[in-house]
Amino acid sequence: MKIPPYLKKGDLIGVTCSSSKMDLQAAEYAAGVFTSWGYRVHLGITVGTSFHNFSAPDELRLEELQDMLDDPEIKAIVFGRGGYGMICLLDQLDFRKFRKHPKWICGYSDVTALHGHIHRQYGIPTLHSVMCSGIRPETVENVYVESLRLALRGKNYRYSFEPHALNRTGKASGQLIGGNLTLLANLSGTVSQPDTKGKILVLEDVGEYRYRVDGMMHNLKRAGWLDKLAGLVVGTFTDPQETTTPFGQNEYEIIHNIVKDYEYPVAYGFPVGHTHENYTLKLGVTHDLQIGEKTCKLIDRS
Repeated sequence: MKIPPYLKKGDLIGVTCSSSKMDLQAAEYAAGVFTSWGYRVHLGITVGTSFHNFSAPDELRLEELQDMLDDPEIKAIVFGRGGYGMICLLDQLDFRKFRKHPKWICGYSDVTALHGHIHRQYGIPTLHSVMCSGIRPETVENVYVESLRLALRGKNYRYSFEPHALNRTGKASGQLIGGNLTLLANLSGTVSQPDTKGKILVLEDVGEYRYRVDGMMHNLKRAGWLDKLAGLVVGTFTDPQETTTPFGQNEYEIIHNIVKDYEYPVAYGFPVGHTHENYTLKLGVTHDLQIGEKTCKLIDRS
């Protein structure tokens, strides 16, 4: 494991939209926040542009992300927003320079595909974090945006969160991996599928039909993702969708039903996902998971 250098004052952050489009003013606001933290910011040309559902054609999004991965002056890449499009680029990216001089990759949602690929192929930690789209006047001072600032500086964290009735108590230690369930399911069976043995897996999602959540969880189970985990952390599943006939279980009940026969600790309701409650997580580094009757903790051991 080669941890990227943490940022110091004056370092350069690159902002790119490798997936869906983002409003320029919103990106400029986030850039101003990064500047207030003491960093310089380079806004890519994909910021504020539009091409169908994307920020730009595949070729341009690929070129810009490749340039930022290769640029030794850029010490962190914070993505503008998620949506869709990262998985179109993965097989064309060249990580040779990134492997020699790693930098922090910061984002969640569609960026899960990039996180998973980097962890499986190169073992380099990344940050599952708020993106520029989540840094707004009403969120800029909350603990979740602050968690990104602290993580970039190299501060370790100890997150406490509320117990849930479906939790399976216990303790676990292992590398933290995961992210958006839909993207993880899309990685299943590819060269980007993470090795989950002995790891703590994080799951979250947004806007998915409940029958699809059930199907994707069965996919992970059949592919061996869930067999030898050290622990499971389930974040938020926002904006759930139903067909005309209700599925009969919510997302937590669906996941509980699929993992009930395993013995590792499971925590539901961790503040991560497509809400303003979205703690930064250092994926690829060792964490302790402590699930008790009254207290739950996720502790960074990097």
